[in-house]
Amino acid sequence: MPGALAALGPFFAVDCHPAGAAPAPPWRPASELAAPGGALPGRIAAVRLALAARGGIPAASIELRVAASAAHLGLVARLVAPALGAAALGHPPGYGLGDLWWQDKLGGPVPLSVPGGTAQDDAPPDGTARDRATWDDTASGDWRGRLLGGVIAPLTAATARLAALSGRVLWGNVASAVNAAAAQVARSRPDLAAPAGDAARALFASPWLSPERQPPGPGFRRSSCCLFYRLAPGERAFCGDCVLVAPR
Repeated sequence: MPGALAALGPFFAVDCHPAGAAPAPPWRPASELAAPGGALPGRIAAVRLALAARGGIPAASIELRVAASAAHLGLVARLVAPALGAAALGHPPGYGLGDLWWQDKLGGPVPLSVPGGTAQDDAPPDGTARDRATWDDTASGDWRGRLLGGVIAPLTAATARLAALSGRVLWGNVASAVNAAAAQVARSRPDLAAPAGDAARALFASPWLSPERQPPGPGFRRSSCCLFYRLAPGERAFCGDCVLVAPR
């Protein structure tokens, strides 16, 4: 499974660790991203500095909520992609945030480790039932609820607390990440376009994403703004699915 995911693109690639095990440093528990006083404030601050350096401007000129939205979108895109990819491959995951490990690196998708199997496996783990449960929703329950409720929602709530961002903006980031992941699967594996689209639509049908006015697909336009345009307010810097741009 990890090999098949990596072939879809860098946001889908994962390492694997035995279920219930703690990988050695530099791996860190992903649960710290949602914990009070955890890793998220530092991550947002690092993203703020990186955005400022890229624009050649002081970090103080980057609004905290813009940096927080950027950090949130990058993390949720990283967390959503392998789950959607696995579902498109026919093996939806069943893990929560407490099962995942990450490395706090900038400049690309953060390294992510999921439970079950080894990094060389190209199929779901077939050793213990516990390992199988991490990839098979028949053993672990509704993968959509586990992903959105158990992984994305805690991170989203923590971001909202830190930067006074509305849920509409943050869940719009999640919708954008889901749509982008499905589109990338379709580009990398046209034969998986249909199941990837089905997985994206299933996620959009959840209580968290159902407020989106448009379904996922090539013409998707989110119903809220990620705030990235405020990095260059005079230059009309908009995302491809931005609500502020005229419909395609």
